[in-house]
Amino acid sequence: MGIGEDGPAGLCAASRDALDAATHVIGAPRQLALLPAIAATQEAWPVPFADGVERLLARRGTPTVMLASGDPFWFGAGGTITARLDRGEWVALPARSTFALAAARLGWRIEDTACVGLHAAPLTRLRPLLAPGQRAIVLLRDGAAACELARYLAAQGFGESVIHVLEALGGARERVRTTTADGWRLDDVAHPVALGIALAGAGRVLSGASGRADDWFAHDGQLTKRPQRALALSALAPRAGELLWDVGTGSGSIAIEWLLSHPHNRAIAVERDPVRSARARANAAALGVDRLMLVEGAAPAALTGLAAPDAVFVGGGLSRALLDRLVALRRGTRLVAHAVTLESEVLLAECHAAHGGTLLRIELAEAAALGARRGWRAHYPIVQWSATL
Repeated sequence: MGIGEDGPAGLCAASRDALDAATHVIGAPRQLALLPAIAATQEAWPVPFADGVERLLARRGTPTVMLASGDPFWFGAGGTITARLDRGEWVALPARSTFALAAARLGWRIEDTACVGLHAAPLTRLRPLLAPGQRAIVLLRDGAAACELARYLAAQGFGESVIHVLEALGGARERVRTTTADGWRLDDVAHPVALGIALAGAGRVLSGASGRADDWFAHDGQLTKRPQRALALSALAPRAGELLWDVGTGSGSIAIEWLLSHPHNRAIAVERDPVRSARARANAAALGVDRLMLVEGAAPAALTGLAAPDAVFVGGGLSRALLDRLVALRRGTRLVAHAVTLESEVLLAECHAAHGGTLLRIELAEAAALGARRGWRAHYPIVQWSATL
């Protein structure tokens, strides 16, 4: 049940009926304090959040009310709970969402504003959204997190961003203050808090196109370079909600760009080198896609037990055993593999002959100093095989 900051006065008739019928109510202490007098026993939601989920599910079959802020299905706990219950076991009674209240205070169109919940998520999830002129409403766990976000924006070069600090919206304690990321001096921000951010500044903007600049990714030289990466992603053709295997991920650049292509995309990066695996994980977190899953191990053995992919990229560790494993995947799987050595080129040529698809040789050269003049500095050619099983 969603509960607003105006407490008992904001409860609808259905909410009052649910509370009267319940034998137990569980919610955050702040939410329990807003309730009217009721007969049901009350329990504070524990930390970590998952412990409370188990306690709630243990009461299946008894009338129990779970309190949630505003709309529990918009960056709320509703979806987490109902995914583990049958449809007839629950009834949701949402209150006004914080996003709607914030937009109403600021006069912002919700359809033109990014709405993000960062209660228990890293602030770096905002990184793909950072661009001058954009707006975001961000839900945060407390005032300390609000201060941390202001500092993060400033560190990314968006210190000029205007921040509207929205506290306890819809209740008697409601307060709206305005500052900037650079000028943040607030040390008394009360929970629950949301920030309305109008982004401004000269910070670096993450492109929306495949083939982001190489220096977005920390690496040790094991990196699919920007032009080859753009061609690989074009061949992989990511679609909403799909799963990628990135085998021999190195810096994680292919998997990261796959995840950036759509918020519902998933990726599993396979890397045998633990140092590179950690680096790929850090790159993913810094670019706002911490949902990247890392598997440490050598393919094909490391692929055992993984969810079936919609697409596979092989950037390292190419072998006949790996290719035999991949061509046995389900029909419709898209495969893209890169080869640099003559031996791995032979493997891809054989796969092309046996399974069809496209075999592409990519040769790149960049202008570079050659004494007092300039000349072409060639990179190792790459052979790309792409096919749909």
